[in-house]
Amino acid sequence: MIMPLLSLAAVCALSLAGCAPSMQPAPSATRPTLVVFITVDQLLPEYYDRWKHQLSGGLGLLYRDGAVFQNGYHDHAITETAPGHASTMSGRFPVHTGIASNSAGVSDGATTLTGTAGSGASPHRFVGTTLTDWMLARDPSTRVLSVSRKDRGAILPVGKSKAQVFWYSPARTGAGNGAFVTSSYYASELPQWVREFNERRIPQSYAGKSWDLLLPGSAYSEPDSVPIENLGRDIVFPHVASSNPETIAYLLPNYPWIDEVTLQLALEGVNRMQLGGGGRTDMLAVSLSGMDGTGHAFGPDSREIHDHMLRLDRMLGAFFDSLFAVRGRGNVVIALTGDHGVAPYIEVSGRIKNPQATHVYIGPVMARARQMIRDAGGDTTAIAFGSGALTLNRAALGSVDVSALIASFADSTARIPGVLRVDRPSELARRDTVQDYVARRWLHMFADDDDAALVVTLTPYSYWGAGTYATHGTPHDYDARVPIIFLGPQFRKGMNSQTARVVDMAPTLARALGVTPMERLDGVTLNAALR
Repeated sequence: MIMPLLSLAAVCALSLAGCAPSMQPAPSATRPTLVVFITVDQLLPEYYDRWKHQLSGGLGLLYRDGAVFQNGYHDHAITETAPGHASTMSGRFPVHTGIASNSAGVSDGATTLTGTAGSGASPHRFVGTTLTDWMLARDPSTRVLSVSRKDRGAILPVGKSKAQVFWYSPARTGAGNGAFVTSSYYASELPQWVREFNERRIPQSYAGKSWDLLLPGSAYSEPDSVPIENLGRDIVFPHVASSNPETIAYLLPNYPWIDEVTLQLALEGVNRMQLGGGGRTDMLAVSLSGMDGTGHAFGPDSREIHDHMLRLDRMLGAFFDSLFAVRGRGNVVIALTGDHGVAPYIEVSGRIKNPQATHVYIGPVMARARQMIRDAGGDTTAIAFGSGALTLNRAALGSVDVSALIASFADSTARIPGVLRVDRPSELARRDTVQDYVARRWLHMFADDDDAALVVTLTPYSYWGAGTYATHGTPHDYDARVPIIFLGPQFRKGMNSQTARVVDMAPTLARALGVTPMERLDGVTLNAALR
């Protein structure tokens, strides 16, 4: 699945150095008072193609009136939540943001949660700046709010900005059960308006509620009884939530309602923080993670993901109507993308798309590598494999021959059915990175062999491990392709077939807002989007 050939300008942006941003941004004739950047976790562009005739709300509005790039991609290899969110408003690939995987995301033992007990999270691994920093550099009075179900979804879009940043704490019991929290990186206590929002106990109000189809059953072509979905449990509509308030607050991320609650918090923040209401240009970042929960459990071929898409469309419609009512549609800019895609279950449609798709187990190869390290007196925890990347703590390997260790691992892994290729990052730069999308996307993750000794790519639609839930994380287009949409007076309505990358969104918004990026970017301005 080779991506379409890129324009010369885009090819320039594919180099590791990137292209220098314009230092003379064109100020907008009508500067917006509020920028709303929405990231929908695990949103596939194909969903719009399948169900566009049923989208009458916010997603329908964006596709109908926005500047839409149908061939949008995260142009990096580890298509996970953390690296995807870190690229949205930074304009830079993971190799430059420092966020290469979920495991190297935002967890931070040096901080604590604010609003409940527990270890905190922060952008301490994030490198560089984001659109919010560029806006604050122009106007220090700019207000920034970022909300999400996930900590990494709230934190990484705004980088290291000491903004108002909140995420959902499910917690089984106690103060954090169904509350939005932050960490000591941002504040020692929650602001009054967030405490009051939590005191309304909205998540607990879903106890006993039934998730049923939004439309008549005849409007859905997907089967409603696929045994592999949701670990074989509760696979048929309606899905009835627990009647216990604490239990449903803990399980709310498994239902579309988590997006509804997140948007309620965002709208409350707009009103209480007076975002977009003070003659400034303020920023609201919203990461909606409900589709990720539904997609993992039921897969992209399911009736559940279809219904969730329709519900998200209606939720965003109500949210946009409220924003436009208080701020005026002409004063609001909206940008929307996804943080990654997803592969179907192998047993549902994966093997139809690729008959050789299979489950890949790396355990025996890791066991042999650890034995080599043990025999050489090294620490077996000095080797790790995750998200397709082999990493080494070379100082703890003992007397093992590192070159022999890597060569043995590469040779053994390459022989496993379902493995497409095994590469060393230092060798990838010699490939044709315009045509070889796998090489290019891995180069956008790791700078050299010290970052990753080897990178492993599976054959299309194959899974690491047992695959008990639908998953993502590969360089292939089904995991990388996402929508890229802009809406507002500064943007030209219409469908664009040219290739675009998520890293192009921040420089495009910067151009529309008349702000200057503070560093060299990997993304370029999408001039086709601008009026």
